Amino acid sequence: MKLYVGNLPWTVTGPQLRELFAQHGEVTDAHVMEDRESGRSRGFAFVEMPDDDAKKAMEALNGYSMEGRPIVVNEARPRV
Repeated sequence: MKLYVGNLPWTVTGPQLRELFAQHGEVTDAHVMEDRESGRSRGFAFVEMPDDDAKKAMEALNGYSMEGRPIVVNEARPRV
């Protein structure tokens, strides 16, 4: 399952995100979206995990305070 992770602090990296989500199961991919021109974080990311692990992570981490910001975690919607 692919998860959308929003309201991330600008300083969060892919490895930090992977480490956080790995506490709740196997992470197959974690990618913080960056601005093409500046390379700066856009404040959101996508994390891929097996379905059961993803559901546990969603429950545990939605609203989790990361550097003072409550992150949003939900199932990613398909691109249109």
